[in-house]
Amino acid sequence: MKKIFLIMPILAGIMFGSAGFFVRTLTENGIDSMTLLFIRFSIAIIIMLLVIFANDKSLFKVDRSDIFPLIICGLCILGLNLFYNHSMNMVPLSLAAVLLSTAPVFVLIIAHFFLGEEITQIKVFCVLLVILGCVLATGIIEENIEPVSTIGIVFGLIAAIFWGSYSLISRKEIEVGKHTFTILFYSLITITIVTLPFTNFGQITHFVNINIFGNLIFLLLHSLFTFALPYIFITMALNKIDAGTVMILASGEPVAALAFGILIYNEIPSPLMVCGMFITIFAILLLSRKSSKESDKQIEN
Repeated sequence: MKKIFLIMPILAGIMFGSAGFFVRTLTENGIDSMTLLFIRFSIAIIIMLLVIFANDKSLFKVDRSDIFPLIICGLCILGLNLFYNHSMNMVPLSLAAVLLSTAPVFVLIIAHFFLGEEITQIKVFCVLLVILGCVLATGIIEENIEPVSTIGIVFGLIAAIFWGSYSLISRKEIEVGKHTFTILFYSLITITIVTLPFTNFGQITHFVNINIFGNLIFLLLHSLFTFALPYIFITMALNKIDAGTVMILASGEPVAALAFGILIYNEIPSPLMVCGMFITIFAILLLSRKSSKESDKQIEN
């Protein structure tokens, strides 16, 4: 039975890595950024609603003091997805995923300046490795590589900042007894409310009418694969195996994004860029591994 929970984070990483395919397809079919996010998260609300009903209805309960942190969590997820989507449309999918994976570096920085957490020598070493890996992954030091969009790189790093901020705030909520599903559900409601005024329903109607059955399935899979299922799988795995193992197994997003980029968009990275990607993944895993036991205790609580 435990093998199932080992497979879940692997599948989550692959699903996260598929995001670029969905984002680029919808963008190419005339769906703007805010409309795309409304589709993704409004569908995900229904999925999370069913999941909570099936698990524990008490997860819907929140205190008044939780409302503001949950709204901030929602806005962080919105910012993460908005900038990450733009990054995936401007740089190779594997690079966008690598840039997003630098989130733990920003968690380290934010936690140091705002929460007073210590920065050790090993953490500094990991940060330097991440910087080196990202530099290599962009290909900017190779003369024969086509220049990569600077704005796309900046957007990818901004997405990582939002991801890191969400990680810190949600961690605090988990420490006071909130379940991950509760945090995600109310974050989804926040995002849907915020994106609703900017949603172009004409774009959605046009896309669906091209192929009603096929495109409705595509929109459902988009929401399932890029948000709902990965978070559900990771949460379920964290309840059965240690956080460090889950983190390692789920770290395949950049690799999956690389595979999708090669197979679908013919985005062939240089050997040095691939090396940079794996250096970054290694450094992030090393940086995050230290807090795995604390993460386990938080999830269990």
